[in-house]
Amino acid sequence: MATTSATTFSIGSTVSFGSRGNPLPQSKPFVARFTSPNSLASFSGLKAATYVNCESESSFFGKESSAALRGSFVPKAQKANQKSQNGLQPVASYKVAILGAAGGIGQPLALLIKMSPLVSALNLYDIANVKGVAADLSHCNTPSQVQDFTGASELGNCLKGVNVVVIPAGVPRKPGMTRDDLFNINANIVKTLVEAVADNCPDAFIHIISNPVNSTVPIAAEVLKQKGVYDPKKLFGVTTLDVVRANTFVAQKKNLKLIDVDVPVVGGHAGITILPLLSKTKPSVNFTNEEVEQLTVRIQNAGTEVVEAKAGAGSATLSMAYAAARFVESSLRALDGDGDVYECSFVQSDLTDLPFFASRIKLGRKGIEALIPSDLSGLSEYEEKALEALKPELKASIEKGIAFVQKQPVTA
Repeated sequence: MATTSATTFSIGSTVSFGSRGNPLPQSKPFVARFTSPNSLASFSGLKAATYVNCESESSFFGKESSAALRGSFVPKAQKANQKSQNGLQPVASYKVAILGAAGGIGQPLALLIKMSPLVSALNLYDIANVKGVAADLSHCNTPSQVQDFTGASELGNCLKGVNVVVIPAGVPRKPGMTRDDLFNINANIVKTLVEAVADNCPDAFIHIISNPVNSTVPIAAEVLKQKGVYDPKKLFGVTTLDVVRANTFVAQKKNLKLIDVDVPVVGGHAGITILPLLSKTKPSVNFTNEEVEQLTVRIQNAGTEVVEAKAGAGSATLSMAYAAARFVESSLRALDGDGDVYECSFVQSDLTDLPFFASRIKLGRKGIEALIPSDLSGLSEYEEKALEALKPELKASIEKGIAFVQKQPVTA
């Protein structure tokens, strides 16, 4: 009898899904373990099982994802069991490109995405030093095939046929540097890369990580408009790190199980534009006025906390990669037909009088299926005031991004 083996496909705490599992209340990070005497060819010799067993301990995905994972995989497992005794065979069928893959965020992000069972091809692009990153990752026995692309001449090939493009490219923050200080450097980088996306994979989901996100997402939108391929449902500013931090800090403050905590974060992705809606925390929890202010300020300044702790050696690269990987995985699940995927993201929005706004969204095969307005109803007095206070700064950042592209028309 062949021995069985177990393989971890994702990062974070484990989630449990399977034909004999219990319903899960919300989305959590998952680790999938496949065990069977029969090998699964598409998984590089890893083993698969006639059922999938998951355990949920901490949060990798966002709210409401675990039940969605279970709902997505259980029917597939049952169908597979009916057809054969060889068990469940997850299909790795999506192509992801990381632009800026040799950087501080790009490398750990590439590793996390390499571990996804949904990714068939992982294309890594940077202006230098990416060949070694790709060679290193290519040794990991997970489904995706890794390719490297260096320099502008290879960018187009990197993007051909890609389903999800993630852009962490740009310079990091340094001590004393605001996100606005990054603008002149990173704005040009994002503009150039999004032009290439428009030319080579205009239907892809585009995830913008490069700061300042409050400006770089509008830059991307203007580039895509000028190229005639803008789809607001497929352009996302990745603000997941704000949610990850809010969940972590609240759980620590209130001694809650992290797996149970969900705090929506709205507004933007810099300083006071980051607004954690603590009154909407799940499970419901009471905060003193002092706790609300302390937590809000810490969440808003968490990036600076890391920059200062690293003392000039970098910014929040690891936690950003973790959060970005969570958003990529959510996007892939949505593309794969999971009908219960929710995340917070900075997107084109009509929830306020601002053209772009971060809020909870529902993701589907075509991108954003719905904005979730309920989070903005019944806010506390503190949150109402903070929401109004953030609008002028966020508006200025959005307009700065739009003006940048309008002054520098895109390359035909």
